[in-house]
Amino acid sequence: MQRCFTLTIVRHWALRKKLLTISYQQSAAMSTLLINQPKYAWLKELGLSEDNDGVYNGNWGGKGEVITSYCPANNEPIARVRQATMAEYEETVQKSRDAWKVWADIPAPKRGEIVRQIGDALRKKIKVLGSLVSLEMGKIYVEGVGEVQEYVDVCDYAVGLSRMIGGPVLPSERPGHALIEMWNPVGLVGIITAFNFPVAVYGWNNAIALICGNVCLWKGAPTTPLTSVAVTKIVAEVLEQNNLPGAICSMTCGGADIGTAMSKDERVDLVSFTGSTQVGKMVAMMVQERFGRNLLELGGNNAIIVFEDADLNLVVPSAVFASVGTAGQRCTTTRRLMLHGSIHDVVVERVAKAYKQVRIGDPWDPSTMYGPLHTKQAVDQYLAAIEQAKQQGGTVVCGGKVMERPGNYVEPTIITGLAHDAPIVHTETFVPILYVLKFQTEEEAFAWNNEVKQGLSSSIFTKDMGRVFRWLGPKGSDCGIVNVNIPTSGAEIGGAFGGEKHTGGGRESGSDSWKQYMRRSTCTINYSKDLPLAQGIKFE
Repeated sequence: MQRCFTLTIVRHWALRKKLLTISYQQSAAMSTLLINQPKYAWLKELGLSEDNDGVYNGNWGGKGEVITSYCPANNEPIARVRQATMAEYEETVQKSRDAWKVWADIPAPKRGEIVRQIGDALRKKIKVLGSLVSLEMGKIYVEGVGEVQEYVDVCDYAVGLSRMIGGPVLPSERPGHALIEMWNPVGLVGIITAFNFPVAVYGWNNAIALICGNVCLWKGAPTTPLTSVAVTKIVAEVLEQNNLPGAICSMTCGGADIGTAMSKDERVDLVSFTGSTQVGKMVAMMVQERFGRNLLELGGNNAIIVFEDADLNLVVPSAVFASVGTAGQRCTTTRRLMLHGSIHDVVVERVAKAYKQVRIGDPWDPSTMYGPLHTKQAVDQYLAAIEQAKQQGGTVVCGGKVMERPGNYVEPTIITGLAHDAPIVHTETFVPILYVLKFQTEEEAFAWNNEVKQGLSSSIFTKDMGRVFRWLGPKGSDCGIVNVNIPTSGAEIGGAFGGEKHTGGGRESGSDSWKQYMRRSTCTINYSKDLPLAQGIKFE
């Protein structure tokens, strides 16, 4: 009896010690999270906590893998997110389909009113949400706030569009007949976004898709899950305040398993994918396999071409902003700077001098102009690309090293001396490396611009109006964005955004991009008592 009692006591204390150890470890882990530090208490203004649900479909959940989000500026953990299981994905898709039955019946201008409220809700959180983008993605604070502003701007644009979308009334060749176009929503839009614009790209798709009468299912990047959660909380609150189903804007955090499921799922009527060309190609093939729709916004190997008559006071800041901004992690980042031989040396000297004046630091410091790369893997890619460039004949004029400080910081880099068709020049590396090429003729420059596989953004600097219109014409740039005397990056929301060739061919945001989110029907209405056939055919 005494022995049994003693064993019970020993087991009790052993169990208590184990529980205390686990509790201490959990407490220690929690204390290391940035969200628990006073400096980052503002994260809780966005409804974030140590552990966050990564599924929303009218209700919050998340029973899948727990992932930790890290700050690129110091590689310290921010907070954790519970991703979706496949069962939760299935439930979310079904709830989204059910929500569409409600949303599609609401008149477009009324849908626009909901989008207006989403824009206003984002305005109220613009600084704190921009700070989160800066903290989690790594871009500088002003860019983080600017990215949220893009979502707000697209909401404003979509509100007006909600009273304008529609098809034409066409002339019918038959008496007593009307020929019209009807545009209807596709249904459920799956939106897969990348780490580099964790708010804006979702906003472009979400605002336009909503006023068109679609519901949205969002899978953000696995490395920026807190931003996905925070944005969804803001949108969900607007829906709930209007007594609308939350699944109109649902979210499933996850990895390739969720993205693959969305791509293969016939219930997802349109898959909008933003990311690398390699993954985009796989998405496109899976969607096409089921004859679904896709909207692809993929890579870009963008060039600025500077002619001998260019205003160098425009060229230098443009080249620096477009190549260094977001630490070279924009799809529209300038990766190739083509300089006419007569001005090559002076431009390289001035751009290199400007590079050395770029203020590098913590991205949430308002004075910082250049922050870290998003991941350690990106640092490895940076080093590998520089080594390949050297092997292929390049000379590092500026930068080229990993910086000795916490986080994923590398020096913005300029490399000269490479051939225009060197393999590394034709490779899009998502890091701040600028390849400078020397050309002699307009035909040569235009051909070099077009010889890469991607076709996103391009720009020339010149005062020659004839050259400008040749650049804009059929033998000029083959890109979706063709600029003159401005950088390759920094597109406005009013124009259609996207590119050609391996960039994917999709268009988002402005112009007539709304058509990507709708299906068109050609409708003939006979309001006469006769039945004339088209093309004058007689069938009597």
